[in-house]
Amino acid sequence: MGCILAEKKESLSHLTLIAIEAALQAGELLREGFGTHFAISSKEGRHNLVTEYDHRCEKTIIDFLKIHIPSSTFIAEESGQSGEPHADILWIIDPLDGTVNFAHQIPVFSVSIAAQSQGKVISGVVYQPITHELFVAEIGKGAFLNGKPLCVSEVHSLNQAILATGFPYDIATNPFHCIDHFVEILKQGIPIRRLGSAAIDLAYTAAGRFVGFFEVNLSPWDMAAGKLLVEEAGGKVTQWDGSPCDIHAHKPILATNGRIHEALSSHLKGV
Repeated sequence: MGCILAEKKESLSHLTLIAIEAALQAGELLREGFGTHFAISSKEGRHNLVTEYDHRCEKTIIDFLKIHIPSSTFIAEESGQSGEPHADILWIIDPLDGTVNFAHQIPVFSVSIAAQSQGKVISGVVYQPITHELFVAEIGKGAFLNGKPLCVSEVHSLNQAILATGFPYDIATNPFHCIDHFVEILKQGIPIRRLGSAAIDLAYTAAGRFVGFFEVNLSPWDMAAGKLLVEEAGGKVTQWDGSPCDIHAHKPILATNGRIHEALSSHLKGV
């Protein structure tokens, strides 16, 4: 792991250290493959791509976790559910969040790994291999970037916020009026970024780079680690209407520093 964890390494649990090592190994594969020629295919939905590196990284992660935490269940983006059906630990894995960026040589993508136990995400890792940024969170212990504590933005006014969002693959159907909400917020002069990796959007919200993030219908592997990062950095994560956010429910997600949460939720609840 080198110095990427700095002084924080000693206080992390064995489970988190294993997740970190798996993410770093997958990240190295992505660095090696980025900008090279590789196989690309399409899944259901327009521009919903998958590359051979999605599959290679997912196998690398799962194989490594199986060796070190044998009694585990896995939910991964490409291979679905596998492992021991009644294991104490459920690993939620996105081996390459931002596949479209990766396939088009845009250096914004990440590896996301989370561990869930008894219905709670207890550990989360988001690794951005091009920038060598390792975001780590443990329940009750805080969130960290390369070993340094993270804290959400102190911005109190929505008008002063910079936000992030993403769009579903069925954007043409305008689910939950997401296009209308996007336009409404832009018309107020509030800047919105669309990076193409929800895991990075959430990690950046935890780091205070974004003040808030909203998106429609994320899968658990897109948000499990990032949700814990935001919460452990002092932020708030709910559905758009402010109700509790279940990572397995495929419902709209709203993550903020907490200070602008009600104001942004009010915009997203209306049309």
